[in-house]
Amino acid sequence: MLVWYLVLDPLGRAGAPNARWIIQIGVPLADLLLLIAVTALLLRGLVRRLLDPITFVVAGMMVLVVGDTAWWAGKVQGLPIENATFATTCLVLANLLLTLGPVLSVSGVPSIVDRARRAGPPGWVEHLPLASLGLGVGLVLVILAREGALARWSGLILGMTVMAAAIAFRQSLSLRMSRAQVAQDPLTGLANRIGLQNALAHAVRGREPIAVLAIDLEGVRPVSDAYGPAAGEAMLNAFADILRGGIRTDDVPARIGVDEFALLLTDIGEADRAVTVAQRILAAAAEHPVVLGADRVPIRLSIGAAAAAGQGQDSGKALLRRADIALYNAKRAGAGSFVVYHPSMTDRRTEEAALAEQLETALAGRQFAVVYQPIVELRGGRPVAAEALLRWHHPELGDIPPDRFIPVAERSGEIVTIGLWVLEQACRQLAAWRRDGRDITISVNLSPRQLQEPSLVHDVLGVLERTGVPAGSLLLEVTESATVDERSGIVALRELRSHGIRIAVDDFGTGYSSLQYLTRLPVDVLKIDRSFVAQLDGTPEGSAIVEAVIRLAQVLHLTTVAEGVETEAQAAELLALGSDRGQGYLFSRPVPAAGVFAPDPRSTAPAASPTG
Repeated sequence: MLVWYLVLDPLGRAGAPNARWIIQIGVPLADLLLLIAVTALLLRGLVRRLLDPITFVVAGMMVLVVGDTAWWAGKVQGLPIENATFATTCLVLANLLLTLGPVLSVSGVPSIVDRARRAGPPGWVEHLPLASLGLGVGLVLVILAREGALARWSGLILGMTVMAAAIAFRQSLSLRMSRAQVAQDPLTGLANRIGLQNALAHAVRGREPIAVLAIDLEGVRPVSDAYGPAAGEAMLNAFADILRGGIRTDDVPARIGVDEFALLLTDIGEADRAVTVAQRILAAAAEHPVVLGADRVPIRLSIGAAAAAGQGQDSGKALLRRADIALYNAKRAGAGSFVVYHPSMTDRRTEEAALAEQLETALAGRQFAVVYQPIVELRGGRPVAAEALLRWHHPELGDIPPDRFIPVAERSGEIVTIGLWVLEQACRQLAAWRRDGRDITISVNLSPRQLQEPSLVHDVLGVLERTGVPAGSLLLEVTESATVDERSGIVALRELRSHGIRIAVDDFGTGYSSLQYLTRLPVDVLKIDRSFVAQLDGTPEGSAIVEAVIRLAQVLHLTTVAEGVETEAQAAELLALGSDRGQGYLFSRPVPAAGVFAPDPRSTAPAASPTG
């Protein structure tokens, strides 16, 4: 508006456009583009502190616009050049500021441009619409007063001002609400990841000692599946209340994932404050289980912590990453663990990424092998089935345990290809045994990731067709956690069972939803988890869970297989309790196919990992 009134309008009245006119109008237009750039920098929040190099650059650009406008206004108005003191001063000051910004940046003055970009614009940005409106209205009033038309247009100006102010106020209010919503988790009311990053950026700039706790809340997904989505939300809100109750007002609790939380501890004067807070949270979680109907579901946590000395050397992102590494180590130690980051800790996720890359070529490199662990009748010890188990022998790393590479394959998706290969190898071996007159079934594990594959049923039926194995001779094992997904798992299992393939629930009794889902699942076999078998000691207390599972299976007309049988006493007690079959080191370790029907399988057992 100012440029139009002082430069463009007088220039247009001076006569028809010519070459000089085009040159004179080009500078104000260039200044307009410069002003747009300045506005963009302000709205993006890149100008946050007075001594940042970017602040000098933005100030120089604004002063340059003012100087150009004053210079050309005087030139158009016909003022002599010696009277352009203000314009000349502005242009000199602009050049100084534009030069000073890069000099400060090169000289190493700390800049927070990158952190500000992550943290978002400062609070004063939301007042820019109202400030712009005020400046515009003020300029219009000054011009009208100068032209002697203020009384004539005052009503129109007042009406337009009120309407524009209402719109600007609504915009400012909406911007403030949007900023709050963007930085807040709508379910728990805690900060979200963006809010945590904002708080971290602010805390790092404060150069005070801070700490971050990364917290993993276990069991949210199974609870949601067993009791409904509202139960999972209740668990999340219950833990959010625990977080709020154990911190100071300056600390920032946040929910940064489905079941992932973080806590920013500011100004940690005592070195062990992070430890104290973590222990307080663990104790509060243990003392306050979530009440869901008649059940009391415990809140189980793992916590990792990382601290920054407050010298400005650590970014918020680096601090959060170190806390995440500590959390990874805490989760490996088991629920209820708390680990403080130490530089000696390695980021196991990097190791997993390397392992995932090796997995991509392991199948083509023939590094995998399938071994078999017999499943025997407890009465007589005759092998009636065999479970196919995968082993990986890496040419450089040696034998890699299944509990190390199976989760990596699951997360990377390689388990789909590998699992189908295991199924085909097992069915081909079963076909060979059947040609030799061995009337047994083969048991193959299905991972949760495989159950989500739309082509699962087609792939399994294709393997049976290629190998000539009857559907009734194949038993597919799934874990309880894999069967609670109504959309994929149960639907796929029902279709497989409709073709005659039998289904087993592996590690039965370790999940949240066993009893609720068991009557709805297409199940033929229950495999009793080895942790319950290990409790068998000849006492009613030791056998209570195993006996309950066996009785449940008998009522539902299901076959039971006890896993992890290691002693004759356990086998005898299982038989007395009514279990049908057993599997474990007492009968055989996982062995190559040739050892399954050896006279004494234990005599042919290699030193293989028992993990399946």
